[in-house]
Order: sequence, then structure tokens, then C-alpha cells
Amino acid sequence: MNSIELTPEDIQRQYNAAMDSVNLINGDKPTGMSDSEWADCLTRNKEHLQIMIDKDYWTEDQDLTPFLLAIED
Repeated sequence: MNSIELTPEDIQRQYNAAMDSVNLINGDKPTGMSDSEWADCLTRNKEHLQIMIDKDYWTEDQDLTPFLLAIED
């Protein structure tokens, strides 16, 4: 349960931050990053998205489908 009341702007910022994780997951491994570092980065971002999916403050204004698709595998 969310103990702090979030404004619509706060919720949108949270959504945008989660979309940054989606874009990172769907992107290419950065130059200079090892395969193990990339795997760790992907794992952390997928865990972040799962935490965000579990939040109870989303409204019909946010489409969580990209979050779900990014963590599918």
C-alpha cells in the first residue's frame, strides 16, 4: 500500500522512469560494457520494472504493457 499520496505528475514521473528501464532493456548493449555487466544491468532493470508493476497507484492513463513485455523472458 502506498502511504504517500502521489500527484498525477508524480505518477507520470514514475512511469517515465520505468520507461527508461524498458528502453534500456530493449536497446543494445553499450560499447565497452562486458557481457556479464550487461546481463547484470538487464537483471536489475527487469527487477525494477517488476517492482513498478506491483505499485497500486497506476491509472488508466498509463499503459503497463511495455513493462510486462520487457520482463517477459
